[in-house]
Amino acid sequence: MNNISTTTLTMKREFNVKPERVFDAWLNPLMMKKWFFTLEGTNKVAHNDPKVGGTWEIVDHRDGMDYRAVGEYLEIDPPKKLVFTFKMPQFSELKDTITVELKEISTGCEMIFTQLIHVAKEENWTKADMEKALGEYKDESEHGWNLMFMGLKELVETGSISYKG
Repeated sequence: MNNISTTTLTMKREFNVKPERVFDAWLNPLMMKKWFFTLEGTNKVAHNDPKVGGTWEIVDHRDGMDYRAVGEYLEIDPPKKLVFTFKMPQFSELKDTITVELKEISTGCEMIFTQLIHVAKEENWTKADMEKALGEYKDESEHGWNLMFMGLKELVETGSISYKG
C-alpha cells in the first residue's frame, strides 16, 4: 500500500557571478542564515557539516514560532552539483530531495533547482484530493523558493553580506 505520492518542482535562475559564489551560499552557514529558509534577523540556528552523509539545520523564528528545517547531504560536487534532503519535522517525517545544479554561462552562472516533493495521503482522500494536495504543496514550495532565490541573488551579486556572523 503506497500512501505517498510525489511531484517535481523545477526552477531555473541566472546569477551574475561565478558558480563558486552561488555554491558557497548553499553551504556556508554565515551565508545560509541570510537567505536559506530564514533571514538573519529571525535566524536562531544555521549550521551544517558539508560532506556526504553530513547534516544541516536551520531554525527560523517567525510569528512567535520556531520553524526547523533539517537534512542530509547526499552528493557534493563543487561548484557543479549539490544534492540533499529537506525535512521539516514539526510538520512531517517525509524527506524531500533537492538537487542544485550550477553551470557557468557567459554572464555568470545558471542554477537549475529540482525538488522532489513527497506528500502523504490522508485517510479518506480520493485521487482528486491527492492531486489537489500535490498541486498545493508544489505551488507553496515554488512561492517559498521564489522568495528565497530573490534573497540569494541579492546576496551573491551585491556582496553586501557581512561575514562577521
